[in-house]
Amino acid sequence: MTATLAITGRDERFTVRRIYCVGRNYAAHILEMNEGADPRDPPFFFQKPTDAVVETGATVPYPPMTDDLQFELELVAAITTGGREITVENALNHVGYYAIGIDLTRRDLQFRAREKSWPWEMGKSFDHSAPIGPLCPVGDAGHDTRAITLSVDGTERQNSTTAHMIWSVAEIIANLSRQYKLQPGDVIMTGTPEGVGAVTPGQKIKARADGLPPLSITIGGPE
Repeated sequence: MTATLAITGRDERFTVRRIYCVGRNYAAHILEMNEGADPRDPPFFFQKPTDAVVETGATVPYPPMTDDLQFELELVAAITTGGREITVENALNHVGYYAIGIDLTRRDLQFRAREKSWPWEMGKSFDHSAPIGPLCPVGDAGHDTRAITLSVDGTERQNSTTAHMIWSVAEIIANLSRQYKLQPGDVIMTGTPEGVGAVTPGQKIKARADGLPPLSITIGGPE
């Protein structure tokens, strides 16, 4: 089944081709994860399966093999013009939409993978791990920095601004396009600020970003 996302103000939907995720893109989050990474290191990327997309209002089953499901609030950029070796100066011309998203993470499995130098997929790329809100066209959203917040059961847990990103959206696109030929339908989750934490079945998560539609999900029981 092809994954699609709603677009605000339009009947058409955005067909998702790939989901790219940026690791370690806010310095304060690097510190809270007790990682020795140098914030000046080039960005690195991992992917989530396309069918991991979850839309606002959904109930997300608590995933198997974990006792530590965590939220990570992220700005999402959706690509509508592809290319390879895209320059930083031209990169934002490839973005058609923005949204707010949540990178759900099996933190205990991610840490196990990190300790053993395994790929991160076991902690990051499971079913229902990519909740993404409705897409807002760039003509309405603009490319400006924006405040982003996440609350759990009404209590604020993350509060930051995309101005704190180590690598901007344009720099992320330029770097990513050296590794892959970007195509229309590609979605980029741009990293999370500090304040990540665990959630349990029954809790409700709401993510917001200035100028973008909110995203709300509920954590359900095991599938």
